[in-house]
Amino acid sequence: MDTLSYKTLTPNEQQCNREWVVIDATDQVLGRLCSVVAMILRGKNKPTYSPFVECGDNVIIINADKVRLTGNKWTDREYLRYTGYPGGQRVSTPELLKQKSFNKHIKPGYNPLFIKVIKGMLPKNRLGRQIIENMHVYNGPAHPHEAQNPKVIDINTIK
Repeated sequence: MDTLSYKTLTPNEQQCNREWVVIDATDQVLGRLCSVVAMILRGKNKPTYSPFVECGDNVIIINADKVRLTGNKWTDREYLRYTGYPGGQRVSTPELLKQKSFNKHIKPGYNPLFIKVIKGMLPKNRLGRQIIENMHVYNGPAHPHEAQNPKVIDINTIK
């Protein structure tokens, strides 16, 4: 048997078929929703997955304001960040991050709560920072990406 004839094919970015996907977040639990979105952004649901290539889909999340958390996590859970200065540790809750998403100064498609949660599920390198740009989150049912002809998927059917 000639083992040199068997080549392992690794896809590059041109060979990956990238699509646009719409996900409705109405009455979905935040962590479970974000774990599926992170998998789609990364491309792990495709047979052409490669860990060092951006081969995931572009994800549009609508009705992000209707996402839910179980228990008292809206107020009891704390997200920590550090400014880099002495005494610069800042604490925020999911409720505060959700309120920030309604701020008119934040660019459309950017939701601090979803960014915080999904960024923790992506690789902490250049690829992860590039992948998070493919996610667009909107509080209402409308989004400006109709020209890309996104397909609507139900995350309850994805494993």
